[in-house]
Order: sequence, then structure tokens, then C-alpha cells
Amino acid sequence: MALITLLHGPNLNLLGQREPHIYGTATLDDYVDFATKAAAEFGHEVHAFQTNHEGQLVDAIHEARGTSAAIIINPGAFTHYAWSIHDALAAFSGPIVEVHISNPNARDPWRHTSVIAPVSTGAIMGFGMHGYKLAVEAVAAKLSSQ
Repeated sequence: MALITLLHGPNLNLLGQREPHIYGTATLDDYVDFATKAAAEFGHEVHAFQTNHEGQLVDAIHEARGTSAAIIINPGAFTHYAWSIHDALAAFSGPIVEVHISNPNARDPWRHTSVIAPVSTGAIMGFGMHGYKLAVEAVAAKLSSQ
């Protein structure tokens, strides 16, 4: 069994309320429960954390070093400019999957750049809640091949 750290950035605590035409009506708890159940199918456990503060997300990534086998991260708006998160993820030795509920590349031009992508194993975007299951499956596949 491996521990997967599931991280969420700013405003994702408002899932289900904020822009449901883009993000749907599922809450953050719904996403965490869904990912936790998906991980359990592979015998893995999930530790979830959400914050609206960049430094707290960096701290959570640091805490995952040495305790978690992988990170799944939806950095929210931090995706596009948070180099401190990029650097913290670069210091993590396991698989990292960047996940987004919507497809940032199909939205505003400023959302097309990810500073997280260069340090991620891969990215899944645009599949809503199903993307979280895909992220867990990708992590499980990577962990089983190591």
C-alpha cells in the first residue's frame, strides 16, 4: 500500500458553488471521496489537503517528501505562475500528476501556461471528476512499474 498526497490550490474549496457551468456541482469533498475510493481499488491510501495560500501548498509538498509515494495536484490558479510550487515539486522523487477539472487550454489565453507541467510526470485535464480517477490510475501504474 502506498500513500498518495492529493493537493488542491486556491478556490477549489468553493467547488459546487463557484462557476458550476465550468466546474460542475460536485464539492471538494466529493472529489476527495472519489479519488480515495479509486486509490483503494489499487490498495493505496489518499491524504488530501486544500489551501488558498501558496506557502501552505509548498509546505504540504515538502511534508509529502519521504511519506508519500506520489502527488496528485490541482494547483488551481497557481498553475500559471507559482514557481515556488514548481520548485517544491521538483524536489519530490515520486510520480506527480497535474490534474484540472476543466481544460485550461480551451479557456482564457493566460491559462494556457503551466509552470507545474515541466516537473510533472503527466497532466490530465478537462474530464471533470473522472480526471481524478485517471490520475489515480496513472499513479498506480507508475508505482507498480517502479
